[in-house]
Amino acid sequence: MPIFEYHGLNKQGKNLRGTIDADNLRTARARLKKDGIYVIDLKDKTKSAKKTKGPKVSGNKSVGVQDLSMMTRQLATLLKANVPLVESLSAVAEQVENEVLSEAISDIKNMVNEGATLNKSMAKYPKIFNKVYISMCEAGEMSGTLDVILIRLAEFTESESELNSKVKSAMLYPVLMVVITTGLLMILFIFVVPKIMTIFDASPDLVLPWYTVMVFNLSGFLVDYWYVLGIGAFLSLIIFFNWKNTPSGSAQWDAITLKMPVIGRLSRTIAVSRFARTLSTLLTGGVPMLTAMGIVRNVVNNEVLARAVDLARDNISEGESIAGPLKKSGQFPPLVLHMINIGEKTGELEVMLSQVSDSYDFQVKNEVDGLTALLEPMMIVIMGCVIGIIVFSIMMPMFELFNLGG
Repeated sequence: MPIFEYHGLNKQGKNLRGTIDADNLRTARARLKKDGIYVIDLKDKTKSAKKTKGPKVSGNKSVGVQDLSMMTRQLATLLKANVPLVESLSAVAEQVENEVLSEAISDIKNMVNEGATLNKSMAKYPKIFNKVYISMCEAGEMSGTLDVILIRLAEFTESESELNSKVKSAMLYPVLMVVITTGLLMILFIFVVPKIMTIFDASPDLVLPWYTVMVFNLSGFLVDYWYVLGIGAFLSLIIFFNWKNTPSGSAQWDAITLKMPVIGRLSRTIAVSRFARTLSTLLTGGVPMLTAMGIVRNVVNNEVLARAVDLARDNISEGESIAGPLKKSGQFPPLVLHMINIGEKTGELEVMLSQVSDSYDFQVKNEVDGLTALLEPMMIVIMGCVIGIIVFSIMMPMFELFNLGG
C-alpha cells in the first residue's frame, strides 16, 4: 500500500504535516477530509523517494545500531500483538526517526505487500540488514515465530554494539597518547632543540656528552628530513593496508595478531565470544547448522579462525560433530570445546554457546579494563622518560657552560 505525504490545515487553521497509507491519491484525500484536515499538498512519498532520494534506498547507506535495534523491537511488539506484517511495517516506517531506515522499511513494506518474503525484501539493503539478520528473519518466517526472533535479534545487536564500544574506547586512549607524545617530541626536536644548539655552538671550549650529541643529531635529521619521514610513513601505511587487504596478507596478519602478547589474547577472546553468541542466536532462531556456520565464519573477523570454522563446517556436512574439527584447528580454547561437546551430547548446544558467550564477554570486559589500567600509567611513564632524557641531555651541558663562564 503506497504512503502519501500530506500538508494541510485543521479546523483551527493549524499547519499539519504527516504521512498516511491509502490505496490511491483519491482515497488518501478522502480520509484526510474525514479527519477534518483541509489538504494543501498531497504526494506519493514512495514515488518521490525513488525520484529524489534514490541513493537512500539503494542499499548503499547504513544506519546506527541503536536505530536498527529500536526498529526491530517495535516491529516485534506489533507482530506479537497479532498486527499483520504489512501494517506493522507501515507503522514502524512512520515511527522511525532515521530517514534512511524509514525509507528502507517503506520500500520493504511495499515489496512484502506485493508478495515477497520479508527476508528477501531486506536482502535489498545489505548495509542495513546483515546476513545474520536476514537468516534469522527467514527462519522466523518459516517457523512462524518472527516476533520472538526479532526480539532476539535486537538483544544480539545491542550486545554486539556494547562489546565493540568497549574495545574501541579502550584502544582510543593509548592511540591518543601516542599521537600527543609524537606531536610534542616533533615540536621539541624541530623548534626548541635547534635554538639551544646555537647557544652551545657559540662555546667552542664546551665538550658535549655523547647523549647530548645523539639528541642534537636526531634533531638536525628531523629538521632537514621531516618531510621524508612523513612521506615514508604515508607510503608504508598504503603498502601495509594494500597487503593486508589481499587474501594471503589478511591471513598472515591475523595469524601475527593472534601471537601478539596481549593483543593476541584479547583478539582471540573477542572472536570466540562473537562466534559463540552468533551461533547460539542463529541456532535458537531455527537456522540450520550448516547455514549458521557459513554465516558465523564472517563474524569472527579473523581469517585464521574463519578457516577453522570452514573446516568444521565441511566435517559437519559429512556427519561429524562440531567440537572435533574445532579442536583439531588448535585455535579455540579448551573450555569452549568442552562446553560445545557437552551441548552436542545433551542436545542443549544453544544454551551452552550462550553461556560461553556470556563468560567470554565478561572476560573481554575484565581484560579491556585491565589493559586500559595498565596502558595509562605506562604511556605516562614512557612520555615522561623520553622528555626527561631530552631535558637531561640539554641541562647537563648547560650547567657545564655556566661553570666555564664562571
